[in-house]
Parts: sequence; C-alpha cells; structure tokens
Amino acid sequence: MNRINRLSQRLANQIAAGEVVERPASVIKELLENSLDADATRLDIDIEQGGVKLIRVRDNGAGIHKDDLALALSRHATSKIAELDDLENISSLGFRGEALASISSVSRLAMASKAESDSASEGWKVETEGQDMQASLSTVAHPQGTTVEVRDLFFNTPARKKFLRTQKTEFSRIDEVMKRIALSRFDVQFTLQHNQRTIHKLLAANTNQQQQRRVALVCGPAFMENSVYIDVEASDLRLWGWVSLPTFSRSQADLQYFYVNGRIIRDKLVTHAVKQAYREVLFHGRHPAYVLYLELPPAGVDVNVHPTKQEVRFRDSRLVHDFLFSALYKALADVNPGDQLETPQLASTQSGYEQNSSAILSGQPDLSLVEPSRSSYGDRSRSAVANQVQDQVLALAKLHGDATEVPPLGYAIAQLHGIYILAQNAEGLIVVDMHAAHERITYERMKLACRKEELKMQPLLVPLSIAVSQSEADCAEAQQQALLGLGIELERVAEESIVVRQIPAMLKNSDVEQMVRDVLSDVLEYGGSDRIQAHQDELLSTMACHGSVRANRHLTIVEMNALLRDMEETERSGQCNHGRPTWVYQSLDELDKLFLRGQ
Repeated sequence: MNRINRLSQRLANQIAAGEVVERPASVIKELLENSLDADATRLDIDIEQGGVKLIRVRDNGAGIHKDDLALALSRHATSKIAELDDLENISSLGFRGEALASISSVSRLAMASKAESDSASEGWKVETEGQDMQASLSTVAHPQGTTVEVRDLFFNTPARKKFLRTQKTEFSRIDEVMKRIALSRFDVQFTLQHNQRTIHKLLAANTNQQQQRRVALVCGPAFMENSVYIDVEASDLRLWGWVSLPTFSRSQADLQYFYVNGRIIRDKLVTHAVKQAYREVLFHGRHPAYVLYLELPPAGVDVNVHPTKQEVRFRDSRLVHDFLFSALYKALADVNPGDQLETPQLASTQSGYEQNSSAILSGQPDLSLVEPSRSSYGDRSRSAVANQVQDQVLALAKLHGDATEVPPLGYAIAQLHGIYILAQNAEGLIVVDMHAAHERITYERMKLACRKEELKMQPLLVPLSIAVSQSEADCAEAQQQALLGLGIELERVAEESIVVRQIPAMLKNSDVEQMVRDVLSDVLEYGGSDRIQAHQDELLSTMACHGSVRANRHLTIVEMNALLRDMEETERSGQCNHGRPTWVYQSLDELDKLFLRGQ
C-alpha cells in the first residue's frame, strides 16, 4: 500500500463537494442561505442552461470585507461561529464554512462584494485559479451586498457531470429549492430568471394576506382554499402555518414543507407525528399537504447531524413529537362544516325559484318556524312517518325564512336511492353519504365513552415470554411504568427476554407478541407509542361501522335533519372512519355553470 500522504487542497475540497454540491440546486441552496444569513432583503437569481453554464445570486446584504474575501473561499472559514459553545446555540442557516470552498473546487467561481461598513465607493472581486486555488483580488463597481457567479459547474470533474439530468429537470430542482427557501422568509423578495426569462418574482410579504398569497403562488391556490391556519404555543414551542383538510390529500408526499427555526428539514419524527394526526381522517395511501413552522430555543435542537443540514435532532424528541401531534390532531378535530362553507349571502343570490317558493310559503301564516324536533335516526317511529310531510314543510319554511338562521349543512329535502341525503343550505346543495356520516358520529361517541372509563386490563392465563434484543429489553425495563399506563404489564426476566403478564381487555384477541414488539419499537424510536390506542380505535371503528345506518334504509325528514345537526357538532365529521368524505357541497353558481345558466 502507498504511504500516508496529505491530500491537496483542491482534492480535499472536491471530496467535500461530494457531500455539499450534488447538483446545481445544491449550489443555489448554499448561496441563498449565505445571503439570508447576511440579512439580505432582496435576492436575484439568474440561471442559464439549468445551472450548468451559469448560476448567479445577487443580494443586498451586509457584504464581505476586502480582507475576508479570499478567506471566505477557504475550507472551514466562517463568521457565524467561533468556539465550541456556539454549536449549542446556532441561529444561522450555515455555520461550517465549507460551501464556497467546495463550490469553487468544481466550477469557475467569482465573488464580488461591498461591505456595509466600507467607506470606499467601489467593491472588490475575488476569483480562484490554479491547482492550489490561489485567490486573486481586483476592484469592481458594486453596490452594497454580494454577487456570486458560478460558471461551468463540474467542468473539471466529468464523472460528476455525467450524473446530471436534462436542463429542464435540473432547473425544476432549482425552482423547488427556491420555493422552499421563499416560504421560509416571507420578508425577503425573490426573483428567479432562467435563460433571460423571468420565472418568479415574489415580493416581500409582511401582512398575513400577502403571506397567504405567497403560499398560494408556491403551493397552488387549491391548497390555500382547502387548508386550515393554526398557531399553537406550549412549553417554549410554537407551531404555526397551514395544514390541508383531509379531503385535499395527495398521492405523493410532494407538498410538504416543514421548517425548524427557519430551516427546511425532512425528519422522520416530524413525519410520524403528522401521519398520526391524520390517521383517522386520511384515506389509505394518501398523503397530507402542509406548510408548517416550528419555533423553539436553538439549544433545543442540534442542526449539525447531516452534511447538507436536511435533518436535525431534538434534545427532547418526545416533547416535540407529542406537541406536533396534539396541535395538529386538535386543529383537524376542530374543523366543522361551518368553517368549510362561506358565510351565507342568500339575499343577494336568491334565484327566481327560491323567491317563488318563499312566496308560496309566506301565504301560510299559521306555519310555525320552530326547529323540527330531533328524533333518533336509528329507529323510525310511526309518528315521525305520519308527520313527515309536515316536518318537510317546517324545514322549508325555516330555510326560506331568515338566511342567518340556516345551519351550515342546511335542511334535508330528500333521500336519493336510500344512500344519499340531499340538503339545501343558504347558498347551494349539500349531498351527504348517510352511512359514512353516521359511522363517524357513532365512532366519536364510542371513543368518548371509552375514554371516560378507566383502562381495563386482563391478566393472561399463561404469561407470554418474548425473546427480544438487549436494547428492547433495556427499554422495556426502563419504561415499565409508562407501559403499564398503556395497559401492558411486563417484566424483564433475562438479558434478552421479557414476560407479558397483562394486556388491555379490549385487545385480548389480538396478536399480543406483535403488538408488544411494535410498542417497544415505537418507544425506542420516538420516546413513546400510541399503538394500544390505535388498536382500540380500530376495534371501535369496526363496531361503529357495523352499528351505523345502512344503504337502502329509508329515513324521515326529521331523522335526516337530526343527522345533519349531529354532523355539525361532531369532531372530524367531514370524513368517515376510513378517510372517505361524508359530504360534498355545490354552490348555486357552480350548479348554474353546469346548466350554462346566464351564458
């Protein structure tokens, strides 16, 4: 073997570039983060040929002093940290000082800058050349801020260049990186050009309305129309942003933006918490969409765990996981039909048919506009059948009376094929899947009743011995009391063996060994587990499904209206237990378009 030799500066930088500079989009990410750390409020990005020929990023930040320009292109040279303690309190996006050195080793890089405190009228420009990457300085006319030009990326590493995709694909990745960063800083203006054509010009967004407009430009207007804004604080943690309604789901996890102290990350703990929050309302195989921002003290998160800083490690992962889950779970539970429908404006949108109906009803002065009595829609009574016509008249009279008194889901007017309830509210038509809606209502009531009772445990007739790894056995022993709170009583009997003595009574017929293994795996990974609760909820969901009204079951008007009112009061009533929607809405304008009215 060869003797040990010190690598040259260029080779060392190119090795580092293998981690930092994967493609042109990686260069954009590093340069934009440097500009934001320099307190820039305007960023102009010029791209040519998908970033392979040219990447230019211009900012109006604090700039770089003349004496620091050459040093900025050296490895591990940074102004953001100075000592070990600074790693415990990182508030900047970059801190390692590797990006510029790595980029310059695989491209032709030129950087011009003028520092904020520099009294000279001109700025300075630095370029690297030669095998030793010697930096050369020259004066240049430049306003305050910094401009970095990266030309001919991977010109000296053809093997890396072969892995690049087409110009269109590489630019799409650059576009995605810019969008992610633009969502992290609403106060900064972004302009993106590709081959001298302006693609994006995102103005600074300082008001809530402007921020929503930027999110709509990046994620699409459909996302904003089908999302809920949340803002929750607890235990020095704050979560705010937008989460999609369960009905606005995706086939891929492609519309998910999560930021920790302004840094875009993809973290399995975060993904798991979000997935658990959507568990009861999302259809199988679908993915939620969200733009969320988590803020916490810098000392509570370690950002120095991944070469590209795409992952982080939380000091108290259990606390963060539970906070994310509870905040999102409650936000989705609080969504009701009234939040998803606009404020009724019946007076200005009333059609001729509605006016005629109101006139007919107004000719019946003896009608009472009292709320129809609510009877159980599980059991039809003879009196309900006998008074069905009268109940419908009362409901219609209420509907065409004062528009402000019409509930979000309106009043039932008919039942279609024994499956759907047709209801009319102040602005359009509501179609309800009666089985799906009743299933969710029954399920939520059963969960509430189950929560009020103490967790019942059942001893195993023959204690179950399970062979586990040493780490799982250590976890079982350390978390024995916590697991007991979940209804599992177990004991460690050997280095790699545990014995299960009691389990929740409701899960007596489940696969106990697999359940215990899954719980231990979750506790090791996330610091806790909700497997027991999930299994119980699955059983309750099955029971609710079998106990709900079935198709071809004729309901009276009273029963249909009672179901609608229960939907308005029940959490997560927009989806059944399997994630399917329980109701859809068609406004009068949408119905007019279907029939080409007014065209």
